[in-house]
Amino acid sequence: MAKKCKSWREKLRDSKGLPKVIKINEKMSKRWGSGTVVIPAPIEVDKLMRKVPKGKLITINEIREYMARKYKASIGCPMTCGIFAWIAAHAAHEDWEAGKKRITPYWRTLKTGGIINEKYPGGVEVQKKLLQKEGHKIVKKGKKHVVVDFDKRLVRL
Repeated sequence: MAKKCKSWREKLRDSKGLPKVIKINEKMSKRWGSGTVVIPAPIEVDKLMRKVPKGKLITINEIREYMARKYKASIGCPMTCGIFAWIAAHAAHEDWEAGKKRITPYWRTLKTGGIINEKYPGGVEVQKKLLQKEGHKIVKKGKKHVVVDFDKRLVRL
């Protein structure tokens, strides 16, 4: 019998023993320097994304910095913070498809430099429409879509 895949919502709630703070080892130090790294729980990333009000934005870097401060770590893990934001986006889309009105506004969470995350549900086009509806201007820079003056609209956590 085939194993049933977890829903995005189930993946979001599966904390797998997280959060945890670990010492940056020699291999990691080449990229991240020394100190400690926090690996947050997926639901924590979702909670932060939910706090971003209409007209405001957040980037993965702000989420990472917030987590590092919260857990008194040197850095927030770039890999897991990005993956957990992606899971939160898909869980929100799953909720929307189920008819829920209040979902995590994942389109307000951008990549570094104000870049729209093309891997979120609906791709760039859906997010562009949602962001424009909230008053943001989007421009194309090369192959990327960027929110103009995104840094002036960042939410302070």
